[in-house]
Amino acid sequence: MSSDNEEYGFDTLAVRAGLARTAEGEHSEPIFPTSSYVFASAAEAAARFSGEIPGNIYSRFTNPTVRTFEQRLAALEGGERCVATSSGMSAILATCMGLLKQGEHIVSSRSIFGSTVMLFNQFLAKFGVETTYVDIDDLSAWEKAIKPETRILFVETPSNPLTELADIRALADLAHQHDCLLVVDNCFCTPALQKPLELGADVVIHSATKYLDGQGRCVGGAVVGTEAIVGTDVYGFLRTAGPTMSPFNAWVFLKGLETLNLRMQAHSASAFELAHWLEGQSGISRVIYPGLESHPQHELAKCQMSGFGGIVAFELKGGQQAAWKLIDSTRMLSITANLGDTKTTITHPATTTHGRLTPEAREEAGISDGLIRIAVGLEEIKDIQSDLARGI
Repeated sequence: MSSDNEEYGFDTLAVRAGLARTAEGEHSEPIFPTSSYVFASAAEAAARFSGEIPGNIYSRFTNPTVRTFEQRLAALEGGERCVATSSGMSAILATCMGLLKQGEHIVSSRSIFGSTVMLFNQFLAKFGVETTYVDIDDLSAWEKAIKPETRILFVETPSNPLTELADIRALADLAHQHDCLLVVDNCFCTPALQKPLELGADVVIHSATKYLDGQGRCVGGAVVGTEAIVGTDVYGFLRTAGPTMSPFNAWVFLKGLETLNLRMQAHSASAFELAHWLEGQSGISRVIYPGLESHPQHELAKCQMSGFGGIVAFELKGGQQAAWKLIDSTRMLSITANLGDTKTTITHPATTTHGRLTPEAREEAGISDGLIRIAVGLEEIKDIQSDLARGI
């Protein structure tokens, strides 16, 4: 395939970008399960280690299968460079460790994954990196929180689990006015539904474990951006510290990318139908989905997303007791905190994904005891509805 990706459409890139066939002429991407590589001479080894010539060195930071995944995802996101990591959280860690130093500052939405909050508060804080949290949709609060030491604005949009949205273009403009970088976690949308880099973001984060894989098979992460930022600073951390994606996992994610657009459209269509159905059920106080006109940022969603995604959240009037009763009444849905699978999953965020947060922090983030999150899979929508109806 031509290295000029701009002439190809999204679905073509998802199938063919990054593929460089070996002398064997294979049609499917090969897996290279090797830890090291053999050099033709001592001089070639020295030149590769010094960076004088490109090539494989050691699979902690150079592997052909992983590189194919990186090039394909970079092409889909519209970025210059991608660095694949061992998990979504290691992608966030690699970004922070590569771009920040002691005394610098993060401004983050408070509507982020619970483990990301723990990373910022418990571990980055040990190294002198402070974080200030603001409401995701309050641009003035973002601006007021910026200090001379601020280096990164971090946002997850749509957020987990309330699908709150940030205006990516407005945040990017604000970040650049203050010489900061905007880092966007694009896990819920993937590049099939949202392109943060096109809207001005500097770095995009992925948990490849979720929709990029699409079938709940492997754990991985990725960071996408420019060669200068991701290819130098983030890659430099990965090369030294080694939160590395395995070749097998990279191959699985490559297979996932081939069907990404088809799956995201199907997830979005079923989630939209489920959200409308939930609005008509008794015992539910509110349904939260960007595709609903009742969502406070529905118009923004229509502007910066090409689809509304597969995540639906709703609140039950009876609090945790009612939420657990509904979850335990299901027979088909998978009770698991993972998402992005072909199988529909259901979870109680207050006691799972956000369970390590203090009650006060959960309240600030809007995670009530009656909240349930559903990641709508690819089953028949009527079967998903019937399974939920048992407990509503």
